[in-house]
Amino acid sequence: MVTILFTSGCASLSARDRNTITGAGVGAVAGAILTGGSSVGTVGGAAVGGYIGHQVRK
Repeated sequence: MVTILFTSGCASLSARDRNTITGAGVGAVAGAILTGGSSVGTVGGAAVGGYIGHQVRK
């Protein structure tokens, strides 16, 4: 349900913006898992994921 509410607010975003947000979210989760919940790992994962998401279909 939260995902539906979150994505409905993104209707006006471009595909690149949605990819960046999705990449940051996935990267944050992956960073948190890989570093055992470290704040630095979570933020780093979000940054890397956001960058990768932004580069998709450039």
